[in-house]
Amino acid sequence: MLITGLVFAMITGRMEEVNEAIFEGAQEAVTLCLGMISILVFWLGMMRIAQEGGLLKLLSRVLSPLVQRLFPEVPKEHPAMGYILSNMTANMFGLGNAATPMGIKAMEQLKELNGSKDEASRSMITFLAINTASLTLIPTTVIAIRMTYDSANPGEIIGTTIAATAVAVTSAILIDRFFHWRRVQRARAK
Repeated sequence: MLITGLVFAMITGRMEEVNEAIFEGAQEAVTLCLGMISILVFWLGMMRIAQEGGLLKLLSRVLSPLVQRLFPEVPKEHPAMGYILSNMTANMFGLGNAATPMGIKAMEQLKELNGSKDEASRSMITFLAINTASLTLIPTTVIAIRMTYDSANPGEIIGTTIAATAVAVTSAILIDRFFHWRRVQRARAK
């Protein structure tokens, strides 16, 4: 598509407009990245302070009973549980970029627990569903984008984000449980 656009611009004599658009787009990308980097650095710093202050351990302890019910096949002290809790905590604070490595490690640990390597385990499916829906309390990336574009109130989306992601994660859990229940019922019927 890009090549087609360039060829069309050459044929119609509009290369100057294409050049302007390229440089404007590059400038806008740099501005956006700088704004996002500053917000991400701030929140990563806050997460580091929270981690060193014990807030993340407290949050993990509070979430632990819920997470253990969501992942009954994962032993309490298994490293997968720690990665799952860390991933969920980072996602709650809108730090998807920071949550990604923890999510990958969680999935690797869940794969080790999985007896069958060719098929995803119940825990892997549940984790993927919850991680994709991801309850977000503070949408830092969206706030950073809104700040970059001079929003009058960049944080005004927090309430609706919490509501939307709560509905999404609840739906993901209910659908996951329904399909698990259905699979168990089919297995019993055989």
